[in-house]
Amino acid sequence: MVKLVNWYEFEHQIKNKRLLMFSNIDVQRIFGTSKVATTLLLHRYSKKGFIIRIKRGLYSLNDIIPPEFFVANRIYEPSYISLEFALSYHRVIPETVYEITSVTTRATQRFETLGKVFSYRKIKKSAFSDYSIEKQKGLSFRIAYAEKAFVDYDYFRLLEGKKPLMRFNKEKINVNKALRYAGLFKNSKLVSIIKTTLR
Repeated sequence: MVKLVNWYEFEHQIKNKRLLMFSNIDVQRIFGTSKVATTLLLHRYSKKGFIIRIKRGLYSLNDIIPPEFFVANRIYEPSYISLEFALSYHRVIPETVYEITSVTTRATQRFETLGKVFSYRKIKKSAFSDYSIEKQKGLSFRIAYAEKAFVDYDYFRLLEGKKPLMRFNKEKINVNKALRYAGLFKNSKLVSIIKTTLR
């Protein structure tokens, strides 16, 4: 027998458990529904506009859309915001960056959801570090320190055969920190580039 879950019960339980984003598995656990019944339930509520599909298998209630930085960390884990977006956030570069760029230890990926583009670049596990925990609308998110975002960005420019970042606010970058972070990549050319651009 298929268990029926009405919208009021669904909404109440999701809000009661403070799930800003929830998956098919979350719904199965909360309501005891089967995999098939859960998929049908979420499809029906999504079609009615009661819930928003953030990506395949991940949803939010339509009246409680989570902040974009929190979403960036959650839709592809593990990850933290870095590269161009973090450089703009820390005012290392003057440009406003609209694509939310992150790094991950998983495969490179890109999502378009909630009117935003979220992109992820793969880095070595040894270099997946040195981020701070900050808050947006009371919710925590991970974002690279200014120096780590700077090094992450130049690392990918090096891989792509591009020139290093030259137009930036040097006062925002601590040389010793940047060199320490560059060492995590175990790439002597990257270390040399960081030294040259920061001297």
